[in-house]
Amino acid sequence: MQKSVPRLRVLVTDEPGARLDEVTETVADLGHDVIARESFLPEVARNTATEDPDVALVIVHQGNPTALEMIDRIVHEATCPVIAVLDVQDHAFIQEAAKRGIFAYIARADDAQEMQSSIDIVLRRFAEYHDLEGAFSRRAVTERAKGILMERHGVDEQTAFAMLRDESRRTNRKLIDLAEAVVTSLSMLPVRPASRPEEPREIEDP
Repeated sequence: MQKSVPRLRVLVTDEPGARLDEVTETVADLGHDVIARESFLPEVARNTATEDPDVALVIVHQGNPTALEMIDRIVHEATCPVIAVLDVQDHAFIQEAAKRGIFAYIARADDAQEMQSSIDIVLRRFAEYHDLEGAFSRRAVTERAKGILMERHGVDEQTAFAMLRDESRRTNRKLIDLAEAVVTSLSMLPVRPASRPEEPREIEDP
């Protein structure tokens, strides 16, 4: 029994020609929707931002000077992974493209099974990347909340964390939600004036 594949919104970008038609046909044969076929950079950026694709396929021709710029635009504009479809396995290009954020590359645009496998892999990696990124973000919020509690209550780091943990258990709220509330509330609190050294007092004559 064939495994059902979720229907995806796929952005395919290249100049008009046989390669673009080939990739588009393969994507359609897989049951996915091709939401845009663009070749000019402004259209790529605009459509990527407005159409919100699940994955983007950038067709790369050897010696194409705009390919890396196109990848830059799509990675910057979209919250989706980018797959490079190559004419040849140009390792130097692959390295440069990887620096710009592609998650995979394929060389056989007519191989539906290879394309679907690549899409499945990049979507999984993309999700894992954002989970990890989210974990770092949550940790940063927690660390800032601890710093605020340490400053406000004059306690050490361990005690500040215990305050968050105990309040989380008492209120049955997630610790990260409490940490975010502490950080948000700081912007609503008045700035504590800096303490000035006490001026020396004159000693009165007895």
